[in-house]
Amino acid sequence: MLGPMARTLVVKATAGADAPERCAQAFTVAATAVAAGVDVSLWLTGESTWFALPGRAQEFELPHSAPLAELLHVILTSGRVTACTQCAARREIGPDDVLPGVRIAGAAVFVEESLAEGAQALVY
Repeated sequence: MLGPMARTLVVKATAGADAPERCAQAFTVAATAVAAGVDVSLWLTGESTWFALPGRAQEFELPHSAPLAELLHVILTSGRVTACTQCAARREIGPDDVLPGVRIAGAAVFVEESLAEGAQALVY
């Protein structure tokens, strides 16, 4: 039996195609939580920042894993997706470049979300 669920789940994805299993785990956990009715905030940092761009999630493949594009769609539909400000800047990604619904924000917002009452933060 599951214990009380956090009201908000903050998931930070730090890996992309460079560590596909870790990346897929972050997206899978976030999408599963959204489907369970949890308020989810997915943060794209490091190499996962590329998935804020149109078409990038469709390029990701991992055997026996749900398609990343579908997981991202679920999260964008009912949760929040944020690309790290510094990570986006290092990749020359701006607000006009990202998928609709993706915001760009910095560490202060991540800390605020992670420390909010009832929040649980996970880093992959």
